[in-house]
Amino acid sequence: MNAPDATPAASPDPASRPLPLAGLRVVEFTHMVMGPTCGMVLADMGAEVIKVEPIEGDRTRHLLGAGAGFFPMFNRNKKSIAIDLHSPEGAAVARRLAASADVVAENFKPGTMGKYGLDYAALSAVNPRLIYVSHKGFLPGPYEHRVALDEVVQMMGGLAYMTGRSGDPLRAGTSVNDIMGGMFGAIGALGALIQRGITGRGQEVQSALFENNVFLVGQHMMQYAITGKPAAPMPERISAWAVYDVFTVKDGEQIFLSAVSDAQWAVFCDALGFADLKADVRYATNNERVTLRPELMPILRERLAHRSAAELAALFERVGLPFAPIRKPEELFDDEHLNATGGLAEITLPDGARAGETARSTLFPFTMDGQRLGVRLQPPHQGEHTTELLAALGYDGAAIEALRALRAIG
Repeated sequence: MNAPDATPAASPDPASRPLPLAGLRVVEFTHMVMGPTCGMVLADMGAEVIKVEPIEGDRTRHLLGAGAGFFPMFNRNKKSIAIDLHSPEGAAVARRLAASADVVAENFKPGTMGKYGLDYAALSAVNPRLIYVSHKGFLPGPYEHRVALDEVVQMMGGLAYMTGRSGDPLRAGTSVNDIMGGMFGAIGALGALIQRGITGRGQEVQSALFENNVFLVGQHMMQYAITGKPAAPMPERISAWAVYDVFTVKDGEQIFLSAVSDAQWAVFCDALGFADLKADVRYATNNERVTLRPELMPILRERLAHRSAAELAALFERVGLPFAPIRKPEELFDDEHLNATGGLAEITLPDGARAGETARSTLFPFTMDGQRLGVRLQPPHQGEHTTELLAALGYDGAAIEALRALRAIG
């Protein structure tokens, strides 16, 4: 051991260091968004993630409309093996593959994995060190056998009510519960891995859409518990801050502007030349301004209507006030900050009319040792790694071809 005052050795280049989960094997029996998100988190952090697909491939490879981006978005840095679990020979291959894993992840209906001997009880009997991550619609309880979708739990869990206007529940504009449910599954897996390092034993981790959604609206539940007043939908809420809104300005453009403290209110008034509002004692504190919002906001809207969004953005940036242009998702490809900081990475599309072409995908929003976690493996073609993975499990060429002839593998 070095003496306490020894000069520490120079740290290696972060880019040359192994990723934190290098050497970890994850086998995922997943589809759609929730389970694949869990696998992507672990894959981006360096794990070898093997995606088990049916012979015909994951359904999300060929979805239209809002689902068109699912597969390339959530399946980078993974290998693909095609196995027919309905075939006894295929199920045996899957069990052998799962026996080689540190982590198994799945997001099928309760009872599905047990039919193939791929449930936690069966797999952990062979490998007590296994960590098994189940992604479900509901944690065990009265609802556990219901079919759940992101939209279902948003409706029953209060999120759609909070997002829309009264009488018009509206789902959030992205797959928030699927994505966060997968992330919580990955968090659980990481915690279980740490505990396994201490105890030597694995465990089952469960993550669920409904419980994730309830966690998201927990702040509004707590608001009711404290105030005794039901939370109003976001478009009709009583804001905690007086200036915290979208303004329609010159040429019909829109921009979000805010001033969330008394100091920011003073800066806001000074920057915009609203000396009279700053001097008005009725608006002296944030809570007073919130109370008087019905009269204050029309004044601000009228005074700002002739200014351009670009002018206001430049002004707010210069004086350090919060603001935001109103953007569409496709406009983010040209975002100056994302492009300067490496927030988008090029991937090769594996399926569809644009197969073989490249597109830029979003990376995880954090760095490790100053580096973004990038793309090591492109989203895989269906069954791209089947032969390679089976050979590593000890199947010889003849055995692999025999399994193919039976259509147990693809």
